[in-house]
Amino acid sequence: MTTPPVVPPVVTASKEGIANPAPLGLCAFGTTTVLLNLHNAGFFEMNSMILAMGIFYGGLAQVIAGIIEAKKNNTFGLTAFTSYGFFWLSLVALIVLPKMGWMTAPSDSGMVAYLIIWGVFTLLLFFGTLKLSRALQFVFATLTVLFFLLALGDYSGNGMIKHLAGYEGIVCGASAIYTGIAGLLNEMYGKTVLPVGNV
Repeated sequence: MTTPPVVPPVVTASKEGIANPAPLGLCAFGTTTVLLNLHNAGFFEMNSMILAMGIFYGGLAQVIAGIIEAKKNNTFGLTAFTSYGFFWLSLVALIVLPKMGWMTAPSDSGMVAYLIIWGVFTLLLFFGTLKLSRALQFVFATLTVLFFLLALGDYSGNGMIKHLAGYEGIVCGASAIYTGIAGLLNEMYGKTVLPVGNV
């Protein structure tokens, strides 16, 4: 009587070593925010460069970063990057769709409500950054202020407030770029190249 051959168990390699998507998400958010707020500060008109950045880098790249954060079991990263990615896509839609005649443009009060709800959402996410780093706290704090300044500018019709918001938004975007590049370089060099003030 022959014994059946022993079949070794099938071992499936685990998917470890997923790249950190935070630098991508932060740089996508930061560069697009700087460019939009250079417009808000009065340096150039609203143009296709800003809208294209809003769709592809600020929008799709952040959504991709958020999906990768989900694979890394990072709920905060998933929520933040995916939300702000779709914020950029929705903002482009609010600008472009009325120009294409597909829907009416939002009223001033509608845009105020839009900006306020994003400001409140960002403020709530800010409390999550208290467990992360000082650099992220700065990004979310300045982004909260930016949304409320933009809402106040639209509500009051005061162009100076919108210009002030533009300069504040440049600072916000630059801080996001710094935080993203810091994460990238610190990981690559295995040491603190650019400090982020870990909590």
